[in-house]
Amino acid sequence: MKKSIVLLTLFVISNLSAQQRPKLVVGIVVDQMKMEYLYRFSDDFSPNGFKRLMNNGYTFQNMHYNYMPTYTAPGHASIYTGTTPAIHGIVGNEWFSRTLGKEMYCTDDASVKILGDGTIEEGAMSPKNLQATTITDEVRMATNFTGKVIGISLKDRGAILPAGHFANWAFWYSKTGSFISSTFYGDKLPDWVTQFNNEKHYLSYINKGWDLFKPAGTYNESLPDNNPYEGKLYGSAAPVFPYDLKKMYEKNDAGILRATPYGNDLLAEFAMKAIESEGLGKDNVTDFLTVSFSSTDYVGHLLGPRSMELQDTYLRLDQTIADFLNYLDKTVGKDNYLLFLTADHAGAENVIYLKDHKYNVDNYPSKDVKKSMQDFSTLTFGVDLISNYSNFNVFFNKQLIKEKGLDLINVKKAFKEFLIAQPQVKKVYTEEEIMANSGNDYYLNFVAKGYDVTQNGDLVIIDKPGDIEYSTTGTSHGTPYSYDTHVPAIFYGWHIKKGESYDKKAITEIAPTIAQKIKVAFPNGTEAKVLQEILNEKEIIPAKK
Repeated sequence: MKKSIVLLTLFVISNLSAQQRPKLVVGIVVDQMKMEYLYRFSDDFSPNGFKRLMNNGYTFQNMHYNYMPTYTAPGHASIYTGTTPAIHGIVGNEWFSRTLGKEMYCTDDASVKILGDGTIEEGAMSPKNLQATTITDEVRMATNFTGKVIGISLKDRGAILPAGHFANWAFWYSKTGSFISSTFYGDKLPDWVTQFNNEKHYLSYINKGWDLFKPAGTYNESLPDNNPYEGKLYGSAAPVFPYDLKKMYEKNDAGILRATPYGNDLLAEFAMKAIESEGLGKDNVTDFLTVSFSSTDYVGHLLGPRSMELQDTYLRLDQTIADFLNYLDKTVGKDNYLLFLTADHAGAENVIYLKDHKYNVDNYPSKDVKKSMQDFSTLTFGVDLISNYSNFNVFFNKQLIKEKGLDLINVKKAFKEFLIAQPQVKKVYTEEEIMANSGNDYYLNFVAKGYDVTQNGDLVIIDKPGDIEYSTTGTSHGTPYSYDTHVPAIFYGWHIKKGESYDKKAITEIAPTIAQKIKVAFPNGTEAKVLQEILNEKEIIPAKK
């Protein structure tokens, strides 16, 4: 009898152990991070940042986005909702809405006001345009709104969309050097945020300038400083180290910090202050902190993936992550937090760099693509029928088409034939083809998963691999090709076993996996496909002694 009671007690304890949740979940998104950077810069990373996560966590080496366009806002929304733009509705950073007939920004909300020191344009933001729930929303509901959710980023969209609809707070960086929010979250900024802002932490970074983090010989994975594929940082004479940030600041504003590694450092400082001040991870009710490091994207766009500046940004971020992990160990406890790291998209090689190495590709600025369509329209139909061209979407002026007595189907057919003949275009899909997607066309699947019929265009263009709608320096992203879709995905900490997988996975599997891991409801738009490799808790929950 006693033996039976003991066994029953052990069973109950074991069950409770399996059902418990971590004290804190931390989601880290590194903006524009290619998986390849973890390989290319590996020899120069410390043992305590990215390598600590990879060596002691579970790494998905073949994680991809499964839709286009691969941009920041759709990326953050898809990570946290576990679904794609076709369902969650964030179809770009900004886009032309066919329903509204005008441009809109992903987090614009005219009904709210700014909190903090910034402009109205920077602060009138909320998650109202996000149509699906997030894993952060589900944590709030699962804890009866007692678990805290806070989202932070240099970008408004990188803070707001991951934090979801029910967040306690989302904070983002203003060009004044302050972290701001909106009245969607409260009547005034928390005192600790105001204090942090008043201390003007950004000035210490600006005053010391930006020089190489390590000896110049370390950067042999990059092209030489001042190569022809780099843009110039805020009016600098040339893209070379060291950078005088004080001069840039005097001619611009504190927003210059975004395009330096120090933007990430400042954000990490703010994240640690948030953990301390909000008491995240201090009790047995699960909290969720979302952190999006954006400086990697600003540097990548401006200076490109082969610049010493980008490598320096990642070497510094490696140290920042190491410091952040040590902070979590001390404040939350080594076994009490569950952390994942991924990216909102990757990025292309600079097209002129590829061209100079005899790859037959080129750049085609979007304004030139639009102009060619307008010229074709005037020549063919006697009038410009293009309402908008953005995010690879073509929108027709349907009222004008009707007034001219034209048939919309024939107009689409004519434009499709014209576009297919352009040197950079690989495929063109009509709205009808997208909505009738059978799943058999690999690239049409990407378009369909990124397509919201109430917001997207009449045609969607896919350019050829390597070709890019951008300038001659730096880089961009947005396509369904692997250079834009292949991102890191590392899980670390609470009940995560060490390991790796090379199976192809989809970014939309992260949120439902977290939901299963911590035993909360799925975000409501997800297809609920999970990463089973990190859900086998039998291997990682120690037996009770």
